[in-house]
Amino acid sequence: MNSSKLSLVAVVAGALTLGACTQPGGGNILAQPGDPNQKTKNGALIGAGTGALIGALSKGDGNRADGALAGAVLGGALGAGIGYSLDRQEAELRQQMGSNVAISNTGDRLIVTMPSGLLFATDSSTVTPTLQGDLRALAQNVQVYSNSTLQVVGHTDSDGDAAYNQTLSESRARAVTNVLVSNGVPQSRLQTFGRGENQPVASNLTPEGKAQNRRVEIVILPNPS
Repeated sequence: MNSSKLSLVAVVAGALTLGACTQPGGGNILAQPGDPNQKTKNGALIGAGTGALIGALSKGDGNRADGALAGAVLGGALGAGIGYSLDRQEAELRQQMGSNVAISNTGDRLIVTMPSGLLFATDSSTVTPTLQGDLRALAQNVQVYSNSTLQVVGHTDSDGDAAYNQTLSESRARAVTNVLVSNGVPQSRLQTFGRGENQPVASNLTPEGKAQNRRVEIVILPNPS
């Protein structure tokens, strides 16, 4: 294949991937209002762009365009399947979990966010009964949707010593992981991280912002088929 065809494939792959990105205001660039299949489309776009890149890199110089095209087709199909599955899983989680839990679907993963203020007492890493039911529901759900890896990530606000916050975030993430394991989620599917105060989602200058930053996120990542 000539270089012009390869360049065209690269441009298309990049456009497909960018099409699934969000605007600064939070809306999807290609989203249509009320489109129930948007996450599935996002998954297809991301998969196609990624597949094109991998396909091109896996071939020699003379066959990269063909590899990119084949990768885009295969990646798009796989991405659409992942997006559809995540849409279903998200809908079920919203039915099963309480209103205190936030669920975000990016098209290639689900992010379940639980406020630390409801999960733990101040300066404690012992899970309170408040959200135990939600953690049990999450554990049951991910056992149905079993082809995924779960990353449990603890976060704090910026109050206090940074080293202490790092340790606390790690302890809280481990505590949530332990609850999931005790409710049947295999340890092999779980990864545990503490981010301390390093990844705020809001300003630490206000009480409301600090409350948003004190959280535990469970990131559900579909495994490659």
